[in-house]
Amino acid sequence: MADDFEKIGSVRTGDLELVSGKIIPDVGQAYAMYGEPSGGGDNVILVCHSLTSSHHLGGADVPGLPGGWMEPLLGPGRALDTNRLCVVCVNNLCSPYGSTGPMNVNPETGAPWGMKFPVITPRDVARAQHAALEALGIKRVAMVMGGSFGGMISLEYAMEFADSVKCCGVIAAPARLYPQAIAYNEVQRQAITSDPDWNGGDYYPGQGPAKGLATARMLAMITYRSEQNFSGRWMRGMSGDAHEWGAKFKVEEYLAHHGSALVARFDANCYIYTTRAMDLHDVSSGRGDLEDAFKRLSGKGVLTVGISSDILFPSWQVMETARWAGKAGARSNYEEIESDNGHDAFLIDFDQMDEILRFFFRKENI
Repeated sequence: MADDFEKIGSVRTGDLELVSGKIIPDVGQAYAMYGEPSGGGDNVILVCHSLTSSHHLGGADVPGLPGGWMEPLLGPGRALDTNRLCVVCVNNLCSPYGSTGPMNVNPETGAPWGMKFPVITPRDVARAQHAALEALGIKRVAMVMGGSFGGMISLEYAMEFADSVKCCGVIAAPARLYPQAIAYNEVQRQAITSDPDWNGGDYYPGQGPAKGLATARMLAMITYRSEQNFSGRWMRGMSGDAHEWGAKFKVEEYLAHHGSALVARFDANCYIYTTRAMDLHDVSSGRGDLEDAFKRLSGKGVLTVGISSDILFPSWQVMETARWAGKAGARSNYEEIESDNGHDAFLIDFDQMDEILRFFFRKENI
């Protein structure tokens, strides 16, 4: 337990059969819980976290866990009011923050899985999280929601376990990944796998491909912000003599800082697996087509939130989800964050997110 506000723990959920048919044995998952669940689970909000975030949404600092990323929305009197709601976040499979992934020991070999770990999809992560909630005694949720990669998991969860979900929130995420986003992810993975220290993924217990992971994160940070954001903060600001190689544009320093910061807290193989899972996101896979897939949301409240300056998952892709949900008979609601902060606006413009969530909760009686 991190403090009285936040309960942190872990559960073992047994073997998990993946979409591929492969089995991950004896899955372990970390989680955080804020507030108390009601007997019927009608006050539970499952939050699915983004690519390199953790299950630690708020509360006291926890060593080794990045968190607090939802702090402005979470707690008594806030949009996610823990006086009446129980907010749960389960750490994603292949995250380095407490759930089973390539860093863990393969029971068949006694060595870390590395790149021998099975490839996963957002649907697999959703299935694992459903098993984690069952292990915690939670059978139903009022809403499953998430942003970016978490939005993909949220949408899969609502479709896969439609009988136990009232509402779904998809923030800055599409119903399927488009080629440009896949291209961004592939360049990031190439940066990692081209680093000699990657060693085919068998670098444990060492740090591994630090330069490659840092470069991957630098590219990712470009897609997380916008031209307006970069220009507004620095334009052509520079440190040092422009005619010497030691000089750096402010935007270069920003990217280098975030690259180094990720290396200090994340694992390269985990990054490879989670970006590949994102690539494989397509809710229609194995369900006919998009129209068939979205029929699973008929009669449910669906909140979709786009971002006006998002270049990674442009708002039209989020609107597409809203249209498919409405066509399928869901109570579809599309909202848009007006911001120059790019894709990361859902982690920055909390005033708008607070208003959007409060309105949706009132509408859906959550």
